[in-house]
Parts: sequence; structure tokens; C-alpha cells
Amino acid sequence: MLGRTVNIDRRAELGEFLRSRRARLNPAELGLPDYGGRRRVPGLRREELALLAGVSVDHYVRLEQGRTLQFSEEVLDAVARALRLDPTEREHLYRLARPFQPQTYQGTGGPEPQRVRPGLRRLLDAATDVPAYVVGLGTDVLAWNQLAAALLTDFGTLAPHERNLAWLVCHDEGFRSLFADPAAKMADIAAYVRFDIGRHPDDPALGALVEDLCRDPDFAEVWARHDVRDKTHGGYTYRNPVVGEITLDYETFRAPDDPDQALILHTAPEGSPSEAALQLLAAWAQTVRVG
Repeated sequence: MLGRTVNIDRRAELGEFLRSRRARLNPAELGLPDYGGRRRVPGLRREELALLAGVSVDHYVRLEQGRTLQFSEEVLDAVARALRLDPTEREHLYRLARPFQPQTYQGTGGPEPQRVRPGLRRLLDAATDVPAYVVGLGTDVLAWNQLAAALLTDFGTLAPHERNLAWLVCHDEGFRSLFADPAAKMADIAAYVRFDIGRHPDDPALGALVEDLCRDPDFAEVWARHDVRDKTHGGYTYRNPVVGEITLDYETFRAPDDPDQALILHTAPEGSPSEAALQLLAAWAQTVRVG
């Protein structure tokens, strides 16, 4: 999957992101006058967005068309406020619209795969009672514990390039069926991958990953929304083949000096049916030596 390289057009990515954020805004809710006539596109026009941001129309058009990547913080802040961007979306805009220091993503199947930081490895090894794994750029699964293998899939039996959450969601029906709401999981995965692309927009291996994923029409549809999210905390309901339905929360821990790797831990509320199911899953995993 990652043997090829595909370049992402960062200027095009910037323009499409801004247009998608304009499209989700309702002019009437923002107090903009309705001059009548049918709108050719949903959401705000460029002129209306420029008015709300307090910048010239030409200035905003140059930003959306990616004519230059030297915009000031003041302009980007004004556009972000006008578009009602959340903190993650604002960061994504900044990374696409300003010069950056390129980094390299090789993928789990690349010649120099990502290596797990020793500190994260020690934390993972210490997490014996909860499903835990380390995820890297492009949703590569870099390391996991026995309980994570029992909950999700036995990553150790997969080819290196298959140890990727996005790849599994698109190409492995069994993995996708683990989630009670597989469409929501796919949407989350697409948003996480786009967050990584915002931090590494010129990385050809990430471009190849996205090209492969977009061969799945369902993924291509959610990818076109241009949603962007960081994986921080939340929860999923799983349909595990051993213990049945189980709802778990997750928390994400990143090292401040290395945001490209994160430790993900799943927990269940104390005394809940899911906690009992998790304990049963742990006992089963010990019996069969999964992971």
C-alpha cells in the first residue's frame, strides 16, 4: 500500500478545506442580509466571508486559492473566527496556510517504519488490565497489548502495511463490523488522517495512503467533507465476538515533544456491565494467548 508515493497538493487542500467550512455556515444565522435569488453553492459566498472576517475580498480569495503561503496571524485568526473553526480546525488552517518544516512519514510498510518511543513502550507494558495500543502517523498501529488484540484484532498476525486503523476500516469487513456504528468510526478515522496530513502536507507516503483509502467509495465520501479532528478522548461501542456488546471510553496521551505518536487506553466505568465484559475478555485472552 505504501510502496508508492503520491504528492498532496497543499494549496488545493487549503482551498477545499476553506470552501467546505464556508459551506456549513448559514448566512441567515450570522445576520447577513438576504438579497434574494438562489444561491449557487451552500453556505457563505467568498464576499460574505471576507466581510465577516474584516479582510478584503481579494485578500481572502488569494488565501482560498493558495496563491501565497505567507499570510499573517491576524488574517488567519480573523478568517478562523469568521468560519467558526474549533481549535483543531484552526491549527489545521495554520499548518496549510503557512510555511512549515517538512517531516517524513514512512508507514508501517515503509523501508524505515516508525519506532515506538521507549517511554511510550514502558507505559504500554504497564497497562495490563485495559486495552492499549500506540498509534503513529496515518493511524499506523505501532504497538499493542494482549487485551487490545483481543478487543480489536490480533495485529501480530497482520502484514505490516495492514496494521493501520484506516486501512482496516476500509479493507477488512470483520474489523469494520466490530463497531456498533461503523460509519461514525470511518468518519472519525478520516478526520484523524486529515489532521496528520495538515501536519505533514507534503509527505508523499501519506498521499499514497489517502489515495488507497479513497478507492473505498464510503471513505471517499467522508473524506470529501474535509472534517479534521485530533484523537483526544471519547468512546465507542464494540460488538466483540467473544463478549458481545461492550462500551468503552478511550483517553489519548501524547508526549509534548513528539505529537506523532500517542498511547490510547480504553476503560469501562466501574461496576458497569462493560467492566465485567472487559474482565471476561481479559481472562479469555490469557487462555488463548492472543496478541
